[in-house]
Amino acid sequence: MGIPVINLEELKGEKSSQTMSILHDACAKWGFFWIENHGVDEELMERIKSLVKMHYEENMKENFYNSDLAKRIVADKVVPEFDWETTISIWRQPDKSFEGIHKLKPETCKAMQDYVEQVINLAEKLAECMSENLGLDKTYLKKTFSEPTISTKAAIYPRCPKPEHAIGLRAHTDAGGIILLLQDDLVPGLEFLRDGKWVPITPSRDHRLFVNLGDQIEVISNGIYKSILHRVLPSDSGSRLSIATFYNPGAKAVIFPAEKLLYPARYQFQDYLGLYASTKFFDKPSRFETMKEKAV
Repeated sequence: MGIPVINLEELKGEKSSQTMSILHDACAKWGFFWIENHGVDEELMERIKSLVKMHYEENMKENFYNSDLAKRIVADKVVPEFDWETTISIWRQPDKSFEGIHKLKPETCKAMQDYVEQVINLAEKLAECMSENLGLDKTYLKKTFSEPTISTKAAIYPRCPKPEHAIGLRAHTDAGGIILLLQDDLVPGLEFLRDGKWVPITPSRDHRLFVNLGDQIEVISNGIYKSILHRVLPSDSGSRLSIATFYNPGAKAVIFPAEKLLYPARYQFQDYLGLYASTKFFDKPSRFETMKEKAV
């Protein structure tokens, strides 16, 4: 399928209206898309990928393969409710935190901070465009997110000798807002559900970033924009890198549809996160139904 590609450079010129229209259709009909000419430093992107891969090889790989669950899968045993991934989680907002990340080198921390700062600017630019496309003030999403929570998950999906016995990451939608993904340029695995079929997302090309929308964008847009089920399949040919930055509402942001109350309640995002933690891999509509009862 021809996944939409948004050339952000064309938002500035005579193709601005056409590009905004392509973005709107991508959000409404797909819930995910590629962006190019996004302004994030390409050399920094390559440096981040190299440093994270190095950290995995030096500090994470051996522990992963020595885990009991990994050994069971290698031994031809299917392990339910287990994701074949190993991750680094970094919080940028509300508090910057690299604590708990064993042996993360200062140069890696600095490169990650520089990268995330640029991605935040990009997320805010997309939020403005989405707000305008929805007929709202261009600052609507940013104000609704109310001091957004920003985090980055750097994940490695290690080479899996028995991929038929494992799942890289179980099918789910993302809880928050706008997700920007810097991913592997060699190993595939990411898939999104569209029209009942799983659509493979090819490895990155030409320094494109991949974007998908979270559940809160669907609620705020009254269902005009969609968050879409996605998953990661493991590979026996190599390890896949994924660096996802999440531009989410602040924990106390009150979420509600911008125009009509399709979901008859307002709720705090932290309440949604509490429910999401235990239902991430179940159907999204049931989560929304439950939140109807949590009125603010």
